[in-house]
Amino acid sequence: LQLVESGGGLVQSGGSLRVSCEASGFTKDDYAIGWFRQAPGKARERVACWGQGSSTYADSVKDRFTISRDNAKNTVYLQMNSLKPEDTAVYYCAVDTPMPRFFPTSVKEYDYWGQGTQVTVSS
Repeated sequence: LQLVESGGGLVQSGGSLRVSCEASGFTKDDYAIGWFRQAPGKARERVACWGQGSSTYADSVKDRFTISRDNAKNTVYLQMNSLKPEDTAVYYCAVDTPMPRFFPTSVKEYDYWGQGTQVTVSS
């Protein structure tokens, strides 16, 4: 069971970036997947989650970030638009399995984590 993120980098304020999370070894359609971020000195926070065919977003990223899946590639994406300097963080994907009834919100609800990818937004 493995999660591997990619696609982070440096982007100017107002720009866009897409990060990817390839999930391997998980039972198809039996997990929720979340995107978290952690800025220096701050707690890890969930920014988006996909589960049971729908998605949810933190207020801070709503209407700017979109989570999507490519089942053929076992990959989940986080498209980030209109990026702001305060979006700068290490971004992690995480899996909660088996599929929960409700969107898992806290770090402790997730069972598997990727290694993280750095996203830096310059002003």
